[in-house]
Amino acid sequence: MGEQVRAALRGVLHVRPGRGAHRIAARAGISVLVPLLTVLAVGHPGWSVYAVFGAFTSLYGRNHVHLSRAAMQASAGATLTASIVLGVLVGSLQARAWVAVPVTAAVTALGTVLAAAQDWHPPGPLFLIFAFGAVASAPHLLSDVPVAATVAGLSSLFALLVGNAGSVLRRQERQQGQRSRPARLAHVWTWQPVRYALAVVLAGGTATAVGIGHPYWAMVAAVAPLSAEGVTAQLTRAAQRILGTLLGLLTSALLLAPHLSPYATVLVVAGLQIVTELLVGRNYGLALLFITPMALLMGQLAAPRPAGQLLFDRGVETVIGAIIGGAIVLCEPWLRSRIAGGGQEPER
Repeated sequence: MGEQVRAALRGVLHVRPGRGAHRIAARAGISVLVPLLTVLAVGHPGWSVYAVFGAFTSLYGRNHVHLSRAAMQASAGATLTASIVLGVLVGSLQARAWVAVPVTAAVTALGTVLAAAQDWHPPGPLFLIFAFGAVASAPHLLSDVPVAATVAGLSSLFALLVGNAGSVLRRQERQQGQRSRPARLAHVWTWQPVRYALAVVLAGGTATAVGIGHPYWAMVAAVAPLSAEGVTAQLTRAAQRILGTLLGLLTSALLLAPHLSPYATVLVVAGLQIVTELLVGRNYGLALLFITPMALLMGQLAAPRPAGQLLFDRGVETVIGAIIGGAIVLCEPWLRSRIAGGGQEPER
């Protein structure tokens, strides 16, 4: 285990090649920019949270083409929209903070099953947790449900169209479609849903009990390491989450200080989304230098809050969540051996 920890620390600074990232980044930037500009143009900046999470549909299927990407983005977009609507329902409750924790765990478990069945990329339920948690953390009315469903659904549909425009423009669609078929639904039982849900309950429960303002940040940070493959990669991801976020607070402070106008904020968010997609496949920690301010600026667009408190909440909750996620990774081999041995001590 000590060697795995040392290997994880070495991997924190490793930068991988990122072929084709510019196309992915362009699609993601356009998918975020247009819906956000639209909700500002119609005079409803509060709808931006629905629009931006619907636009996260564009982040799926980055290594897939045409029919395969369309199928993956369609299922991910529908699930993101459902998560947003569910977040509005929970946000309409008086005790939304504590109700959100078990409901997020349920969303996480179901999202994990669907992500595995559809072979989502990026894998896991991280964006579902982010979307549901962010929406559920704010107060809502039941009358917001149709608005949330419409805005998120249209934003997701726009991202789907942007992400698959190439299949219409290129005449190679048929040949590509034959070589890249969408994943079929298939269910194979694993402990992954339980593992993800446990991380959410522990991180969300801890942050909520402490009284920090954004418990879903802790939940996202706890789940982020679990989607990597292998113990070393998972520990690397946990370390990158902490270091990248803490350094990202510096870039966040610089961007929050000028109190940008809503339209300027949208342009910066779209730019940060582009840079994030250029970097996330190369080094996750480096990408967090831009993911962190992007998340904070998106929140400020919908409901402005004091910058100092935002920076503190983001830093503390990320550390809480990433430590819990890392602890689950380290404890899992021991727990599996205990379960396999029926909880009995080995004979000596």
